Amino acid sequence: MTEHQVLRVNNEVHEFTAHSATPLLYVLRNDLKLKAAKYGCGLGQCGACSVLIDGRKALSCDTPIWACEGKSITTLEGLGSAANLSVLQQAFLDEQAAQCGYCVPGILMSAQALINQNPKPNMQEICTALNDNLCRCGTHIRFVRAVLRATGQLS
Repeated sequence: MTEHQVLRVNNEVHEFTAHSATPLLYVLRNDLKLKAAKYGCGLGQCGACSVLIDGRKALSCDTPIWACEGKSITTLEGLGSAANLSVLQQAFLDEQAAQCGYCVPGILMSAQALINQNPKPNMQEICTALNDNLCRCGTHIRFVRAVLRATGQLS
């Protein structure tokens, strides 16, 4: 049964109708038209759907909307805009840390979650934080360099 739902996404309150067990990813993409979080595996194993919930990484394909009630959700669209990139987004651009781009939104969100908890992560901490995000293009070292650049550890 569908019911009235309210979520706070990217500092905006959104009201919609959905079943409380609906995965957050479906609401973000279909109801709120926020397309950065991607459907990769639907099992919470690839990281393409990563978002922040109260500043911590969450896999939106595996998170029912009932678990988000009263929490603050941030998607890639909430980190910055095309005209005003976040420091992390700019670092990814500067390091050319993307090839196909499919995994990058999830990797950016995982990196932001790490930086939220640890403003100066070392290389091992960055690798560990990004380990659950699958990338088939092989740009992993560029992701690490981008996080180091964003945290002021690489010029």
